[in-house]
Amino acid sequence: MKNKLFRAAVILLSITAFLYSCQKEAANSSGNQSVNPDKPHTATIYFTDHQTPVFDSVFIDMQRLEVKLEDDSLPNSGWVNMNIAPRVINILRFRNGLDTLFASGTLPNARLKKIKLVLGTQNSVMKNGQSFPLRVKSEDREVIANLDISNFEISNGTVMFWIDFDAGNSIQVDNSGSGNNNGYRLKSHIKIFSRSSSGRIEGRVVPLAADPIIKAVIGTDTATAIPDDDDGEFKIVGLTAGTYKLIIDGQNGYNDTLIQNVIVRNREDTHLPLITLHQ
Repeated sequence: MKNKLFRAAVILLSITAFLYSCQKEAANSSGNQSVNPDKPHTATIYFTDHQTPVFDSVFIDMQRLEVKLEDDSLPNSGWVNMNIAPRVINILRFRNGLDTLFASGTLPNARLKKIKLVLGTQNSVMKNGQSFPLRVKSEDREVIANLDISNFEISNGTVMFWIDFDAGNSIQVDNSGSGNNNGYRLKSHIKIFSRSSSGRIEGRVVPLAADPIIKAVIGTDTATAIPDDDDGEFKIVGLTAGTYKLIIDGQNGYNDTLIQNVIVRNREDTHLPLITLHQ
């Protein structure tokens, strides 16, 4: 009888340990669920760009970045300044998966609610070799975006997320001045994402003479990429998981190509075979 009870106890302990191990593994794999959000965390914030084929360069005057935390006891209504070097950035440099470390700092907790990007006045664009002012109205100098647990990830006590600046949808023709060529207006659209809650599409388009524009479309959302000039490689990051259609818009007399049913999964790169455009 004692042996039976002993064996039953061993089996019960083994099952308990197994279930605990599974729960721990699941928590760790989810990233944000296995940490204590009320403890201080370091933060690293990266910057990338959602491309536009219209301009040669887009110079944005980045002055300040703040993160709002959920904690009524914090000063300044929970807004925490991040460490950045205020500067003018040509955001079109960061394409095809390239990014740059934009800001860092220490957060009193990991209950992130919003970010605020504060812009300066030294903004401009280059188009066909000509420089144009990029005006920002006073009410548009603060760009605020909501955050939730799907927008950021936590790894080894560090909060990480990426700011994707949508240059194509952020720049409008500005006719408020006098005469022709009045310039452009900036009304910023940004997207926040984490690599653990998004996927990527990458591939290569030839020939280089086609100067293609790549568009990944799902529902009403479109993400754009411009392949590298050297090898035709492209990469689109920060994509919501789902099934996309890929439109390759050929230039210089090259025909367009449509690729259906491109599946994107979180944490994964979707690799496409070589795409060849024809005239």
